[in-house]
Amino acid sequence: MQFSIPADHPSLPGHFPGQPIVPGVVVLERVLEAIELTQGPLGSLRLPQVKFVQPLLPDEVADIVLDGEAPRWRFRVLRAQALIASGDVVLA
Repeated sequence: MQFSIPADHPSLPGHFPGQPIVPGVVVLERVLEAIELTQGPLGSLRLPQVKFVQPLLPDEVADIVLDGEAPRWRFRVLRAQALIASGDVVLA
């Protein structure tokens, strides 16, 4: 799944003033949406491991790559071929 967060997204003005970056929680929200596209609603989840390597800037395009199946998925968020974030999503 490919996504971008527009520069007028409501989370950006305070994160960080004058030099906004997309908050990690917004990136994770897109990861969960990507899983739900194939699995349907997920219910309770755990994120036992998440690592943010680089910031995502407003209007940049990122790709979500998923591996695995219920009850555990590994994800990577990439900008071109550069890793932005990775981790695990597990059904609780």
